[in-house]
Amino acid sequence: MSQDPWKGLNPIARSALATRDYNERVIEAGELVGQQPIPGVEVFHRRVYQQRYRGCFGEFARQGQGRLGEIGLWPRQWATAVMFAGTSKGFHIHPPHIPEGTEPAAWFQRLFVDEPANYALRPYDAEQWDCMFFISGMAEMFLVDERAGMPRRKVRFMITGDDMPGPSNVGVVIPAGVAHAVRCASSKDLVMVYGTSTTFEPESEGRIAHGVETSVLPPDWEAYWNRAEG
Repeated sequence: MSQDPWKGLNPIARSALATRDYNERVIEAGELVGQQPIPGVEVFHRRVYQQRYRGCFGEFARQGQGRLGEIGLWPRQWATAVMFAGTSKGFHIHPPHIPEGTEPAAWFQRLFVDEPANYALRPYDAEQWDCMFFISGMAEMFLVDERAGMPRRKVRFMITGDDMPGPSNVGVVIPAGVAHAVRCASSKDLVMVYGTSTTFEPESEGRIAHGVETSVLPPDWEAYWNRAEG
């Protein structure tokens, strides 16, 4: 290849050029099983039974068993969500419960550094932890630890639904104080089921950089819509 393979383009096109990074590595959810990329975050395998030519049967969790049984978390509320192809959700975050008279940084230090296996300390009844399962489609998940005094760790990974069998058929547990976003990463709708440790309350869902969820109008529509009367 010549030293300047783009010399046949005009200056405007050349100034806009970029080269794709084909070495960029995508983390698959299956690689995170058994690890804790962020303290309190759990990624665990699910049992999905494929029935050839018919479909599949997938288990979410068994009360008192598996990883949810080990950490003592059982959702109080279950819900479903559908994300249309090409859409995203988040970032959003749930407020952590801090015991009276305790500094947030010291509390998180005790929970996740000093006594990380003392799951009985976790105030599941007082703050919302999410447990997410993916039934159909492909999801790209983003997690950011925003808890006071904790290192601001972040992780980005791909999850496949039950209709795409493989090691990335997982469940994900997200603690309060960890911001999370999900992007539908395939041409089909993303179908989710999730459980929460507390019942849903809108005031306990903080929104961060969530403009992707806002309907954007063409500029002339926006101007007409917001035009003052008179």
